Amino acid sequence: MARVTGIGGVFFTANDPAALADWYSRHLGIEVLEWGGAIFPGDAGAKTTWTIQPAGDDPFAPGSAPFMVNYRVDDLTALLASLRAAGCRVVGDAEESEYGKFGWVIDPEGNKLELWEPPAPE
Repeated sequence: MARVTGIGGVFFTANDPAALADWYSRHLGIEVLEWGGAIFPGDAGAKTTWTIQPAGDDPFAPGSAPFMVNYRVDDLTALLASLRAAGCRVVGDAEESEYGKFGWVIDPEGNKLELWEPPAPE
């Protein structure tokens, strides 16, 4: 069965992303990179992305929350098919890039979740 294998990332918005990034850097020691986020290393080569995005861009629509969690999955195609079959609200079509395969679903509370199948190791 296709399943979630971990957290791929946490994305949230801020009215002043630069000031908030500075706060996280100064007070929590998070090294915020030029692109506005950080990468946390994990077990077995897995990484977690943490990103602050400008408020108002509505990057998590049609979700209703000011954040989005990205879940690492082992088989995106199968998981999206099972979600659709169960009547879950899958958003749009899956996308593929050099970073892997991505899909989205809205949970019962209106939160948009990103599902990510990392690219196969080379």
